[in-house]
Amino acid sequence: MTKVVITAAGKGTRLLPFTKEMPKEMMPIFSKSFTDEKVVMPLLQYIYEQLYSMSFRDFCFVVGREKRSIEDHFTPHETYLRELNGEYKKFITKFYQKLENSHLVWVNQNKPLGFGDAVKRAERYVGKEDFLVHAGDVTILSNSNHPVKRLIEISKKNPDAKAILLCKKIKDSKRYGVPSVEKVSKNAYTVTKVVEKPDNPMSNLGILPLYFFRSDIFTSLKRIKPGKGKEFQLTDAIQDLIKNKQKVLAITLNKNEEEIDVGTVESFKQSQKITFSKA
Repeated sequence: MTKVVITAAGKGTRLLPFTKEMPKEMMPIFSKSFTDEKVVMPLLQYIYEQLYSMSFRDFCFVVGREKRSIEDHFTPHETYLRELNGEYKKFITKFYQKLENSHLVWVNQNKPLGFGDAVKRAERYVGKEDFLVHAGDVTILSNSNHPVKRLIEISKKNPDAKAILLCKKIKDSKRYGVPSVEKVSKNAYTVTKVVEKPDNPMSNLGILPLYFFRSDIFTSLKRIKPGKGKEFQLTDAIQDLIKNKQKVLAITLNKNEEEIDVGTVESFKQSQKITFSKA
């Protein structure tokens, strides 16, 4: 089964003062309990359980120095469990059982050097295997064939593809990497160029922080220099793949799929509204 790298090392400055001590990836959204009652859940736990439900069991969390609370949350606490009862005890017990059935690795990104640097730090964990990258502050709600499954399906049909991106239509490119693409099928594109947060976007597509990669991406990550914001950008490494004649593909969100993003005050507010209505 494909390994998963979940990045959770960003500072979350757009959510201060809450994120001074609490990681933005632990911002609450709504989900369901066994009895279909609404429960409040950290987004990072929701992402983990979502991937677990798709049979992923091998996870690498890339965290920063101030993210100890994440590791604590994902470490079973039997004393705490004994103090619970009823549905809450069942809910936490099930979560702990999933953790016991998973292989979790923790990697530190001591300095905020960018998304690309965070992914590069997972190289020893990934080795020469294929892997997913999933940001810890964004996920996708889907009623049917989840984008993660589609990324895997496309990767199997295109063994020569070194990277597969997930994109959505956007109006503002200031928060996204933007690809230039050529359509090859109904929902698939060949990517000919990518630029991080361009002033003059090449398309109306924005890259979401959910990717499939072959291990070749690490060679590109080692070649790039700091880019936008003086950080190591993952989009620059993807562009390096393209520059070196490697195949990069993209898929897009379906109409029934919604992005859940807790990275800003406005997106957090919208994410709570969406998840509350669907929980």
